[in-house]
Amino acid sequence: MPPFLPLLALLLGAGLSCGVRAAPPLQALIDAAPAGGTLRLAPGDYAGPATLTKPLTIDGAGQARLAGNGHGTVLAVKTSGATVRGLAVSGSGDSHDGVDAGILVVGDDNRIEDNALTDVLFGIHIQGGNRNRVAANRVVGKDLPQAQRGDAVRLWNGRHNRIEDNRFTRARDLTFMNSPDNRIAGNIFIDGRYGMHIVFSPRLVVENNRLEHTGTGIVVLYSPEVRMRGNRVAHALTAGGGGIVFKESSDALVEDNEIVHCSVGLQVDAPPQSLGALTARGNRFAHNIVGAFFYGEAGGHRFENNRFENNLTPIGVSAPGVGSANVWRDNYWSDYQGFDRDRDGVGDTPHELWLFADRIWMETPKAAFFRESPVLELLDFLERLAPFSTPHLILRDPAPKMR
Repeated sequence: MPPFLPLLALLLGAGLSCGVRAAPPLQALIDAAPAGGTLRLAPGDYAGPATLTKPLTIDGAGQARLAGNGHGTVLAVKTSGATVRGLAVSGSGDSHDGVDAGILVVGDDNRIEDNALTDVLFGIHIQGGNRNRVAANRVVGKDLPQAQRGDAVRLWNGRHNRIEDNRFTRARDLTFMNSPDNRIAGNIFIDGRYGMHIVFSPRLVVENNRLEHTGTGIVVLYSPEVRMRGNRVAHALTAGGGGIVFKESSDALVEDNEIVHCSVGLQVDAPPQSLGALTARGNRFAHNIVGAFFYGEAGGHRFENNRFENNLTPIGVSAPGVGSANVWRDNYWSDYQGFDRDRDGVGDTPHELWLFADRIWMETPKAAFFRESPVLELLDFLERLAPFSTPHLILRDPAPKMR
C-alpha cells in the first residue's frame, strides 16, 4: 500500500466527522413528499437540478438554497396546482438554445412567489402555461454582456397569467410572445435591453411597472388592444429605441404613464386608420430627445390631456403628411408661446407645430447631432421668417393647457 493512503483516509475521515458533506439532492425529497402536501425545507443547501411533476408546495421559508450544477434548468415545475416559495435558486446553465432557466413552469394554476434567483441565464420561463402567478420574486441574471443574457421572464403561449411585484436586474428582456390576456403589473426592471418585448400578444394589461436604464422601454409588436397604465420608463436612450414603441398594434390605450429622458418618448408605427387607432391621455413626456415620433402613416390617433415638457423636439415625423390625421386636444406644451388673458387655464390661440428647416434631421437622422448648432438654428430661423418652401403642419391643438 502506498504510504500516503492511510494519511489521506485519515484526512477524509476527519472532514466527514466535522460535518463536511455534499448538499442533499432536492429531487429525493420531492419524490418522497405526497401529492397535495407541503414540503417545508430546513435551512441550508440543496442540490439541483430537480423536477416537480405533482401538485406540491415547496416552501423554503427564505432560508433554503437550491443550487444547480451549471447545466440546464435548476427547477422544472411540470405540473398544475403547485407552489414554489421562499427558495433561493442559482446556478443554471448558459445555453440559449436550451433556454436554461432558474425556474421553468409547464402547467396551469401554479404559484411562483417570493423566491430569489441569481446567476441564472433565464429567470422564470413559463411555457404553455395558463393562470399562473409569478409574484414578489427577485431575479438577477448572469454577469454577461447585455446581448448574451437571457430574459428575466419569458412567457410563451400562455393566457391569464399574472406577473406582479417582481424585481428584475441585469437581464436581457421581459418577453411575452403569443400570449394574450395576461397582466403584468407592479414590476421593476433595471439594466436590460428591452424592458418589455410584447409580440403577438393582444389584450395585455401593463400597469404600474418601473423600467429604467434599458435600451428600449416597452415594445409592442402586432398586438392589438394592449392597455398600458401608470408605468414609468426612464433613461431608454439607444438609437432607434424609445420609451414606448408600437408597431402595427391597433386599438391601444396609453394612459397616465411617465416617460422621462428617453431617445423618443412614444413612437408609433401603426396599421391603417380603419383598423383602430391609439389613444394616449394623461401621460407625461418630459426631457426626451423627441417627445413623440410618427412613422409612415397618417395616424388618426387621439392625444388628450398629455404633458409635453422640455423635450428637445416635442413631435417628430418621418415625412411630411405623416401623422396628419392625429387628433390633439387639451395637452400641455412647455414650448407654447401663446397667452391666457381670460385666465381659464386654456391658451387663447391654438398650439401649432410646423415643419421648417428642422425637417432635415427628421429625414436624415444623423443630422440630429447638429440639431442645436448655430448653422441649423440660423437656417431654421430664416425658414420661419421667409420660407423657401411651404411648411407642413405637424399638429394643431385647439385648446392647449397653460398648466
